[in-house]
Amino acid sequence: MSCVFGFDYGSRLLGVAVGNRFTGSARAIAAIAVRDGDPDWTRLDALRREWMPDTLVVGLPLTLDGEEQPASRGARRLADKLGQRYGLPVELADERHSSREAAQRFASARAAGLKKRRDAATIDAEAAAVILERWLASSPPAALDR
Repeated sequence: MSCVFGFDYGSRLLGVAVGNRFTGSARAIAAIAVRDGDPDWTRLDALRREWMPDTLVVGLPLTLDGEEQPASRGARRLADKLGQRYGLPVELADERHSSREAAQRFASARAAGLKKRRDAATIDAEAAAVILERWLASSPPAALDR
């Protein structure tokens, strides 16, 4: 299988991206509301059924020095909940600077007329795509099923 989900954890929004191991590419697909530490499971379940990922990658917020911070605990809790709910492998990936890169991508797309100010909520999903692209680039390529 080649489909992978990436997540950008936030206390209010969870960015979701889908990636392909064969192409090494990822794209933003949703920003899901988070309430009381839990994402909108109904919406997340629907995305999982639609895409059928085989691996889940959760961005791990670290300080610039690579140390864990309070948000790291939330991302780890999310990773545990995802693994328990879906029975899939869950990987944690360093997400340093992913939000900044996502904001730069958004600004470039907006300057090119491809995005509007109202699309700003998609920055969380774009950050998930950045996290997933980095993970895909550092992971061994998927072997073709024979």
